[in-house]
Amino acid sequence: MLFRRFENLIDAFQDAPKNPPPDGILRFYFYYIRQVWPVFAVLIVVGLVVALIDVALFSFLGRLVDLAQATPSSDFFRQHGPELLWMAVVAVILRPLFNALHDLLVHQTLAPSMTNMIRWQNHRHVLRQSLNFFQSDFSGRIAQRIMQTGPALRDSAVQVVDALWHVVIYAGSALFLFAEADWRLVIPLALWIVCYIAALRYFVPRIKRSATAASAARSKLMGRVVDGYTNIATLKLFAHTQDEERYARTAMGEVIERFRQQSRRVSAMDICIISMNGVLIVGTTGLALWLWSNGQISVGAIALATALVIRINNMAGWIMWVVNGIFENIGIVQDGMHTVVQPIAVVDRDDARALTVEHGQVRFEDIHFHYGKRSGIIAGLDLEVRAGEKIGLVGPSGAGKSTLVNLLLRLYDLQSGRILIDGQDIATLSQESLRANIGVVTQDTSLLHRSIRDNLLYGRPGASDEELWEAIRKARADEFIPQLSDAEGRTGLDAHVGERGVKLSGGQRQRIAIARVLLKDAPILIMDEATSALDSEVEAAIQESLETLMKGKTVIAIAHRLSTIARLDRLVVLDKGRIVETGNHAELVAAGGLYARLWAHQTGGFVGID
Repeated sequence: MLFRRFENLIDAFQDAPKNPPPDGILRFYFYYIRQVWPVFAVLIVVGLVVALIDVALFSFLGRLVDLAQATPSSDFFRQHGPELLWMAVVAVILRPLFNALHDLLVHQTLAPSMTNMIRWQNHRHVLRQSLNFFQSDFSGRIAQRIMQTGPALRDSAVQVVDALWHVVIYAGSALFLFAEADWRLVIPLALWIVCYIAALRYFVPRIKRSATAASAARSKLMGRVVDGYTNIATLKLFAHTQDEERYARTAMGEVIERFRQQSRRVSAMDICIISMNGVLIVGTTGLALWLWSNGQISVGAIALATALVIRINNMAGWIMWVVNGIFENIGIVQDGMHTVVQPIAVVDRDDARALTVEHGQVRFEDIHFHYGKRSGIIAGLDLEVRAGEKIGLVGPSGAGKSTLVNLLLRLYDLQSGRILIDGQDIATLSQESLRANIGVVTQDTSLLHRSIRDNLLYGRPGASDEELWEAIRKARADEFIPQLSDAEGRTGLDAHVGERGVKLSGGQRQRIAIARVLLKDAPILIMDEATSALDSEVEAAIQESLETLMKGKTVIAIAHRLSTIARLDRLVVLDKGRIVETGNHAELVAAGGLYARLWAHQTGGFVGID
């Protein structure tokens, strides 16, 4: 019950503040610490008490020596019983109590909950990033940054609290206790503090830079390794094992070099501070003995001074490693910030409305888009797709066909112009509602590494098994799904499909994708090379299902295999981001333009065809 009470002090899945994570290392830290500030406030107070109790124990040591010297042994406990009892209460009850409270706050509250709160909020933030964000980086590097930022931020924040109190309390208390015995005992410690601060000011910024570089190198290595594992089939097909090894070896060599640079600076700081500590111990103990020999301090003061400087010596070594850990973690956090604080490119407006589709009319009005370049891709395109109309987008590679449907899905924002659905500008709508009303079957069907059922339920969460099997039969996937099994012994709808669906053939993946869209039953349908992975026999078998899928819907289809879209209501021919022809199949063939040439290539072969 005690553990559970502390574990529930922070909700790991609480919503993030409305404002996104800020740039700047201190503001980034406070963004998350503010969300759990009551726990951190208590931790700061508890850390103060723990440090004070530790110093009190050394004070007790000096006091006991003086009391033992000044009191006959037969009267010792009778005269000093209450004071001795208080010392015992501090050592036996208060010290374990506050140390236990400190450990409960760190290990039961902050370690699991705060860490995963940061991961959860960063994951949700990154999921809302645009498609271009994920296409511009390694997925492995993004994942590592999300996973490592949480524990690094938590550890460094807790270490700062602990180290701060130990430094302030030990140094301050030692100066006070030394001055109380004899002001001259303060001199070695004061000089040591000045030199210690100077050493930290010299080494810490350099360790921080090294730690940031080392973290970036590790993320780069992780990205390259995961990229190789994700594309293992390509690596094996092209038989470039040595090239791939060199690719990873280069990144691993960079990790080693960055780590060596960081380790050199840590070792140099270690040697410097150990040397200073030796001088502190000898200087303080020697001075204390000299003052005692002249009758100016007691034996208890010698015991106190010697014990306290030895403790400070140990603390200085601990602080050195804590500082190293703090700035190594800060380096990891800074590396993670490169991913987390990037602004989201495609965002909903504050007053974004939900899309309502009554008819399914789609209109592109003078749209311009060029992926952030000055020009190119699509410039000044106008196109209207009437409600219930089925059009095909045709054109050579790079003509802008897939870009056009990506813009309709608002995976990117236009540079200028408007896209309207039933008169509603998609820029004013929520992205969730927009995509909920558009079904998509893509050329490169990628399934989640989950069960067949989970993949299908993306189309309609909550669908019954009867509805799933109806869509499966319509997509002609019922002939292979019952035979599926995986390494865990799961079969049929419960079988897992592997990363990106690699355990299935291209045709099987495509049929599951078609079944998923059949389940979704959205009023607008986009088919981007929807049957490209199917052989002619299977394509013919599901053609009737595709026609059923398209019935009553507004359809935009892309196909390089023109025979698959020749029967659509209208064909729109694109070239270099512009509409160059429009009409049905017969009209475009008779016109003798670009479409006619593409048709001739596919039906008559490439040799001798004009």
